[in-house]
Amino acid sequence: MARPQMLKLGEVLEEIDMSRAAFYRMRARGQAPQLRKLPNGQIRVRRQDLDAWWESCEKAA
Repeated sequence: MARPQMLKLGEVLEEIDMSRAAFYRMRARGQAPQLRKLPNGQIRVRRQDLDAWWESCEKAA
């Protein structure tokens, strides 16, 4: 079974064209894709979580 693709937060912010501050405001409201904290402290977003978030945004529009 393949490991899920994990994106760096910077990659996610670039893809969704959003500042880090705006992303964290959305996250505080429960409206952002789920973040994963790795054992080394780095933050990642699973590709499938980001894709699901995109779909939910399209449905809400």
